[in-house]
Amino acid sequence: MYKLIALDMDGTLLRDDGSISARTQQAIAAAKAKGIKVVLASGRPIAGMEKFLQQLALTSHEDYVLSYNGSLVQNVGSGAVLASRLLNGQDVRDLFAISQQLGVNIHAFSRQQGLIAPRNSRYTELERSHNDLLLTELDFAQLPEDEAILKVMMVDEPEILAQAVAALPAEVYQRFTVVQSTPYFLEFLHPDSNKGTGVAALAAHLEISPEAIICVGDAGNDAHMLSYAGLGVAMGNATDEIKAMADFVTHSNQEDGVAHVIERFMLQS
Repeated sequence: MYKLIALDMDGTLLRDDGSISARTQQAIAAAKAKGIKVVLASGRPIAGMEKFLQQLALTSHEDYVLSYNGSLVQNVGSGAVLASRLLNGQDVRDLFAISQQLGVNIHAFSRQQGLIAPRNSRYTELERSHNDLLLTELDFAQLPEDEAILKVMMVDEPEILAQAVAALPAEVYQRFTVVQSTPYFLEFLHPDSNKGTGVAALAAHLEISPEAIICVGDAGNDAHMLSYAGLGVAMGNATDEIKAMADFVTHSNQEDGVAHVIERFMLQS
């Protein structure tokens, strides 16, 4: 019997217009009524998740959330941090230097300052507006070495970012967890941070085995949690790589794919 389901948001829980369907809301409510933990696991900052947590009534001391691709695992009701593996200012400086060599824009999320960037580029503005954030523009070369950093992102036009990905030094992959959530977002996390380690930390806290967990996603930043879960589910709109590694492929985010998973694997048993 499955006891927990972790859901990616963009391209998974959310339809293309950023809404949650009535059927999906009903399925989540029914799962909660059976005592199943429903957990949002997103690359978004917590500010960009709050209205959806409220919409789904996932705001109590019994609810948990993974933000920043698993870099932060929290109790929603109390805000208590269960797990947190962060980068630092020196990491940002080094990635900034690489971004300049590769000719791509960059921004980061500071624990103290929120969204920070050397300048407000097109995709930094998209991040800011998408999650209703404030942006602080500052020189990354002057960032304190001990600044607590949740994640760093190289952000640019898909064709420019693809060239940058191809040219990234090999040591970057040894030093950081590197995941791509969209064609225009490349994300750098602490080497021990990803959605898989985030779900695993929560599972240990709740004393739930991986076999009793379903994880659902559509993109490269979901791969770690799909590998960890007893049932890793790819959306119908997922990338080919995610579909290939999944145990099950559900309908697309436009076709109530999350509701289909919950109804089939959690509500019929």
